[in-house]
Amino acid sequence: MTRLAFRNLFQNKIRLVISVGGVALALLLILSLDAIFAGVEKQITAYINHSGADIFVSQLNVRNMHMASSSLPITTVKEVESVPGVSSVTPILYLANMIVVGEERNLAYIIGLPENASLGGAWDIPVGRGNPGAGEAVIDRNIAKKSGVSVGDNVEILGKKFKLVGLSEGTTSLVNSVAFISLNDFATLRGSLDTVSFLLVKIDPGESPVDMAVRIEVQVPQVTAETTANFAAQEQRVVKDMSADVITIMNLVGFLIGLAVMALTVYTATLARRKEYGVLKALGAKNSHLYQAVMAQAFLSVILGFTTGLIFTLLISRIIPLLGVNLALEVSSSSLIKVGSVSLVIASLSSLLPIRQIAGLAPAMVFRGI
Repeated sequence: MTRLAFRNLFQNKIRLVISVGGVALALLLILSLDAIFAGVEKQITAYINHSGADIFVSQLNVRNMHMASSSLPITTVKEVESVPGVSSVTPILYLANMIVVGEERNLAYIIGLPENASLGGAWDIPVGRGNPGAGEAVIDRNIAKKSGVSVGDNVEILGKKFKLVGLSEGTTSLVNSVAFISLNDFATLRGSLDTVSFLLVKIDPGESPVDMAVRIEVQVPQVTAETTANFAAQEQRVVKDMSADVITIMNLVGFLIGLAVMALTVYTATLARRKEYGVLKALGAKNSHLYQAVMAQAFLSVILGFTTGLIFTLLISRIIPLLGVNLALEVSSSSLIKVGSVSLVIASLSSLLPIRQIAGLAPAMVFRGI
């Protein structure tokens, strides 16, 4: 029956393109939406995940960066450094502000870095250098291109002009980007030289980040220490909570539209071959055999459509960054499992109605022009 379904599906090329193409377009919509949301989540935590730190130390009860404020006394640096198992501590200053070039304004996380910082800087510098000195800045390459500036030009950050010495890659998202200036410039502009925002901690080899986070909180008062993985998860959770309703509605609508298109395509393609199945029944084929053929045909359509949709989704995910759009598509294994399994279920359900009609065919009807 599987061979019959395969031959039946590929017998008419136009019908094949319509059935498989309809499923592919529906699944492309679903996979693309999932990939967009996964990509946005990855972009949101890009700085945290690429910081190089094992642990983030912040003000007590501050567990993320987005829409949060953390302030630690500068003396906390020495206190954390003295904790057994700590290899190095890099203090940073952090604030959400604008990068201004003429009339162009772009929201950014402004990071103040110590001189020659080993942690917390830009991780991919295709142009220039990544460690800004006094009066210098590093911004995202897409933001620079959008604003019409390059290395050597000036941009305004925190109300002061900075000279661009480097352009970073992978430090922008749909909502903001990341820019880097020196810690001293940041502290001077903010008017506070005795505090920092976060401490980026590197631990000794063999130490557990989870155990070290607990040890830091026990030995250093009034701080919260989170592993980088937990800190990134908290960041994602905050952003999700802020936009959960919009994201959920968009994803649900796209998912339902895609499933409806796929269900209609499978149903129509199966029903269009009712005559062939009627001939088989007239020749003595059992209903169970016809059911197997119909289900196999539906599954083949979904598998081919899923593969085609996935290929196009992957192509789109590679093309979009080349267009300079601040958007990344991330095709995750969980999305593939979810979409693939639900698609097979929908294909089965979409075949139920045609199966019922095929089961009710009288063999004599075949010879009356079915």
